[in-house]
Amino acid sequence: MSYVVGLIAVLAFAVLSPALQLMARAFAWSLSSVMLLAIAAVVSHGFGVMLGMLVVPQFQYWDAASIFGFCVMAYVFAFGAVFKSVSLDILLGLVDRPEGSAPLVEILERQVPDLFEGRIRTLMDGDLVEQTGAHFAPTAAGRNMAGRIGRLRQTFGIGDTGLYDFSD
Repeated sequence: MSYVVGLIAVLAFAVLSPALQLMARAFAWSLSSVMLLAIAAVVSHGFGVMLGMLVVPQFQYWDAASIFGFCVMAYVFAFGAVFKSVSLDILLGLVDRPEGSAPLVEILERQVPDLFEGRIRTLMDGDLVEQTGAHFAPTAAGRNMAGRIGRLRQTFGIGDTGLYDFSD
């Protein structure tokens, strides 16, 4: 029965996550999508634990938590794969065109600047990058973040995987 409680908490997360994303867009909340996922995870996990304690006589927390954790992580990975994927944006742009194709020059001129502007705006909003005239430079927080990410890449052996070309 504890596994069922874990699945109910997953369903709560699967309903709450998109609802929070929609509300954030509708009300122009300044919370990031990742923060909204974290809030949904904490709230739905808390709901599941409370439900289990109230409904299941011998509630097994770790049984429920294992199901919840696995399913939420799968959701987060899928969300991350489609959230800000440059490749997916290009593919969707091609699919949405009546002729279903576009020359490389047009993709570069139409989509790449928009993608870059969105990414650089995110970095600037996070105070990781600042603009000085026509140049962009990392802030102290940006250099600190880059150093931490570099160490994580080394720790996990992330490098030239063929999917992304990270310079060492």
